[in-house]
Amino acid sequence: MSEDGKAFHIVSVDDEVEIGALIKRYFEKHGLPVSTCASAAEFRDLAASRPVDIALLDINMPGEDGLSIARDLVKRGTCGIIFLTADNDDVDKIVGLELGADDYITKPFNPRELLARTRALMRRLSKDGEDASATLGSEIAIGTARLNLDTRRLFDAEGKEIPLTAMEYDLLAAFARHPNQILSRDRLLDLAHGKEDKAFDRSIDTRIVRLRKKIEVDPAHPRAIRTVRGMGYRFCPGEG
Repeated sequence: MSEDGKAFHIVSVDDEVEIGALIKRYFEKHGLPVSTCASAAEFRDLAASRPVDIALLDINMPGEDGLSIARDLVKRGTCGIIFLTADNDDVDKIVGLELGADDYITKPFNPRELLARTRALMRRLSKDGEDASATLGSEIAIGTARLNLDTRRLFDAEGKEIPLTAMEYDLLAAFARHPNQILSRDRLLDLAHGKEDKAFDRSIDTRIVRLRKKIEVDPAHPRAIRTVRGMGYRFCPGEG
């Protein structure tokens, strides 16, 4: 259960049954119930009967892998994702982040670190954007899209929702609160994820690339979120 009292449904998906059992045992020892699945098929059956809030996905599984599961979850835009990857799977890590995963951890892992990362993601998913909406109003234009700070949702010009991960929303909200300011990567980590998460996030640049694809007319030549060489990024209101 999160700090605001919300009960999260956390699911571990790993074909190595002993890893799922380890996660379940350790998390439940610390007050977080976990469901376990040994395949994508089991996960889909479970998700059909009970919504999943956070998925801990092993990338490399026989048959349908964690990346395939993640693609479906990101399309729905309602589930936090943490990937479990092998030590040498740099390509899979990058692909996972580009798909929209919130975080990743390499195997073998310390269950204490996985628990800390999961709790950090729970805090991000629990944010309601009240502070931002009090000063900025419920919506703000960012590039070609509109960010609703009350509901934490992004919409295109036709009103269709654009799926966002928790980290992507946090980054957009950070830019919205600091228009026309140059924000370094470290500053973005402080604003978007909190200092306690700094050691866990290695992907600001990757996430901004993803965000540009969602809000820019031409992501290769961004106008709304601009790169300031050697310094960081700047959100330019009215551009897109």
